[in-house]
Amino acid sequence: MSEDIVGRPIVVGIDGSDSARQAALWAADEAERRGATVVRLVSAVHIQLSGYRGAAPLPLGFIDELKAEARRGIAKAQLEILSRHAGLAVEVAVLTRPAVAGLVEESRNAQLMVLGSRGLGGFTDILVGSTAMGLVAHGHCPVAVIRGDVSATGPVVVGVDGSPVSEAAVALAFEEASLRGAELVAVHTWIEYASDNAYATARQFFVDWDAIEKREVELLSERLAGWQEKYPDVTVRQVVARDRPARCLLDESAGAQLLVVGSRGHGGFTGMLLGSTSQALVYHATCPLLVARPA
Repeated sequence: MSEDIVGRPIVVGIDGSDSARQAALWAADEAERRGATVVRLVSAVHIQLSGYRGAAPLPLGFIDELKAEARRGIAKAQLEILSRHAGLAVEVAVLTRPAVAGLVEESRNAQLMVLGSRGLGGFTDILVGSTAMGLVAHGHCPVAVIRGDVSATGPVVVGVDGSPVSEAAVALAFEEASLRGAELVAVHTWIEYASDNAYATARQFFVDWDAIEKREVELLSERLAGWQEKYPDVTVRQVVARDRPARCLLDESAGAQLLVVGSRGHGGFTGMLLGSTSQALVYHATCPLLVARPA
């Protein structure tokens, strides 16, 4: 990791929820692993005023109270982090703008964005629907979604499909596995047909599946070769399966300490974070999910 990246903060979205608290502690542990010196805790206060003329005005001091509540939530997370990482600098900020817009802007100068898997206040539903997709699509650094068992000591799992963003995910996964002293499980899936129509059903009897599997195994090995040379301390286990990516990644990441994917891809991982696959990972992963951005 370059000195420029190490000097940037790890930014955490805070809203007072237990999920955000867990995300903040995970971010502090991650900062220690990465040699980062600053964790930045950010909350957002934004009220969308109705354009209807008859709408009742907000009570006097309402916004100020929301800001004060946000500061209390941040202060609580800050104290908990410092009790475990006394030497870590913890910055705090309350943004007066929509949560996603604020987080995207914060990501410009961050080395990592960290979010809980559910929340309240300004970050309500941050990982539901277009909000999470917007942050992943427009953020400027990797995004971690903290869920499941954060104390697991299993491997780091990465989805590989050969796309440029997948390459960024592989690089990030090797780095994380090396920092954690963990095994890396590289998963590559392939599926010949997306639907079971009559043509596909008939054609499967004439396809040389062994040849296809051999080709996919070779593709994965080629994608990993250079990184294995760069990180000789990382033990790699390769998994190639004729399966849908979400299902295979969820299976392989059971008991893992981290699941790493790209923000979009091609082949078996097309639309990784643009539909049902992303929702499956966000809602059903049993470990923290780390989404890489293009280099």
